[in-house]
Amino acid sequence: MLFNETFRDCLSHPGIAALATVSAEGKPHIANTWNKYLIITEDEKILIPCYGFHKTEKNAADHPCMELTLGSDQVQGKMGMGTGFLLTGTGRFLKDGELYERMKKQCEWISRVLVFSADSCRQII
Repeated sequence: MLFNETFRDCLSHPGIAALATVSAEGKPHIANTWNKYLIITEDEKILIPCYGFHKTEKNAADHPCMELTLGSDQVQGKMGMGTGFLLTGTGRFLKDGELYERMKKQCEWISRVLVFSADSCRQII
């Protein structure tokens, strides 16, 4: 199991998530959302609702590798209250289908869903 109890607890508390991609020219880009919107599927993919995320989507078309960080100050970390995670993996955008519909039920304002497949998940604080 890639996502431990602390990671799942972090998602259930207020916090921010940041997704880093890189353009074809090598320029980095960061997009943000809130932890409360993320859904972990049964096969441990992370669904991220998208309304904006246009640069992220363009970058992913050229380079699907991404890094995702998320955290909450309300979850016990390694040295006190507050913890965060760094995930590496790949992402793809969907405009329809089962995963899109699942996210649309929670966030009716979306135009797409980003399906993030993690290769690693590391607690960093």
